[in-house]
Amino acid sequence: MTTKYMQWGNGKVKLTWKPDRQLPERKRITSVHGLCFKEDQLLLVLLNDRGWDFPGGHIENEEAPEECFKREAYEEGYVSGKCLPLGYIVVDHHENPNWDEKGPYPKVGYQVFYRMAIEDLHEFKAEYESGERMFIEPSKITKYYHDWNELYQEILDEALKQQ
Repeated sequence: MTTKYMQWGNGKVKLTWKPDRQLPERKRITSVHGLCFKEDQLLLVLLNDRGWDFPGGHIENEEAPEECFKREAYEEGYVSGKCLPLGYIVVDHHENPNWDEKGPYPKVGYQVFYRMAIEDLHEFKAEYESGERMFIEPSKITKYYHDWNELYQEILDEALKQQ
């Protein structure tokens, strides 16, 4: 379990990775992300305005976390497959003086992560928010992911253990 403080606007937020297959309560899950593998290769998508990243995004009304991830993986990477929950990042705003109780995020929220074994690689159409996809060796991730940190490394390590 790793904890890291990150800038959130003009404040700081505490992020803690919890490798736990039991997901937190749905109403506090703010986003869902995942690492998708085709054999031993990791999928990265080139997201508009963000660079190379994993598929993922905000959970929609009444959407289950796994449904959200599968939708995002298809929309951004044009892949589908079987999913396994890896855990979640606890996003804690208790030390953030700029947190707004009327804002879109709870004081303590969760970013859920999955591992997908890609079964279907669909034609890439770039119709949503990604312009490209590629598959890389997981060990080369820091070459492409500009904000790579120890939290993401723990998530990747957890995903690789599940092969």
